[in-house]
Amino acid sequence: MPVARPPRPTRSIRSGDRQQWWVLNAADQTLGRLAARVASLLRGKENVLFTPHADAGDFVVIVNAERVRLTGRKREQKTYYRHTGYVGHLKSRTADQVLSGAHPERVIEEAVRGMLPKTTLGRKLYRKLKVYSGPNHPHAAQQPQELTLG
Repeated sequence: MPVARPPRPTRSIRSGDRQQWWVLNAADQTLGRLAARVASLLRGKENVLFTPHADAGDFVVIVNAERVRLTGRKREQKTYYRHTGYVGHLKSRTADQVLSGAHPERVIEEAVRGMLPKTTLGRKLYRKLKVYSGPNHPHAAQQPQELTLG
């Protein structure tokens, strides 16, 4: 009769075990599709050892954020709101104003932030996102790999 071995324990990744750096070019990429893929990479869902309660994701660097594409009339109609903290001081800007302003990377940052968990883990994952409006980034020392969206 064969000897029964004890069952193997379920493998679970620890935070920060395996982290890669990826570079995505946002030029002519649809905002929502790009943000969904980036959120998945940050969360670590494409990792075999995905663990929902741990940071199993990778670092993501996005370049050319100013050239991201918005479909339909979203460029004129999509509105971003912020509040100054004073009564009645709700400020609004359209996506076109944000993209042509001083910080066009905020459009991608807001889209990705909305797809991450609203917890301390989500805030930790969000810090692993680096977005730049132009084609250059200062993360060459981390040897990021180029990732293309299909």
